[in-house]
Amino acid sequence: MTADHYFSAEPAAPENRSRIEFTAAGRAYALTVAAGVFSAGRLDPGTAVLLRKADLPTADAGGTLLDLGCGYGPIACVLATEAPSATVWAIDVNARARDLTTENAAALGLAGRVEVASPDDVPGDVAFDQIWSNPPTHVGKAELHALLERWLPRLKPEGVAWLVINRNLGGDSLHTWLTSLGWDVARTASQRGFRVLRVTRKTG
Repeated sequence: MTADHYFSAEPAAPENRSRIEFTAAGRAYALTVAAGVFSAGRLDPGTAVLLRKADLPTADAGGTLLDLGCGYGPIACVLATEAPSATVWAIDVNARARDLTTENAAALGLAGRVEVASPDDVPGDVAFDQIWSNPPTHVGKAELHALLERWLPRLKPEGVAWLVINRNLGGDSLHTWLTSLGWDVARTASQRGFRVLRVTRKTG
């Protein structure tokens, strides 16, 4: 018998729901979590670093944002709260994660602006002004690279992606790999063993 992983499409384990609380950009959040979903016991330290150190969208920011690998929705909920004029796509392969994100967004009054979907259900013509992700490093390097190769090209020409990667799980090598693909990558912060990377298209 194998245990569920947070990247399982249909977790078999009982939900065992609970609540977690955290603060981002001076606002308090309380979200519903469940077993079988990434970091169900607490706000993941990498996500906390990303929300603290990356440049969150401002209140006048519009456009279309992506939370890539949304889990139960902490990043999507923060983005939609901070940028009330934006549409936030929250995608995850895990059906339980998608259900939780839908529920949490609705509880915060964000349901009309958070589009929750599986990766294959995002229309092909949707491009993103910003991509935010604490990507699933435990799926392995090949699958992680495939994930980013699929979604980063959907950034708009002036778009920006914010990624957080554990240094001990390939943060620096991912930086090098993205640069080798022609992306402009800047490490904007390093905290608690995590790298925050700002990824944009090269200009000129």
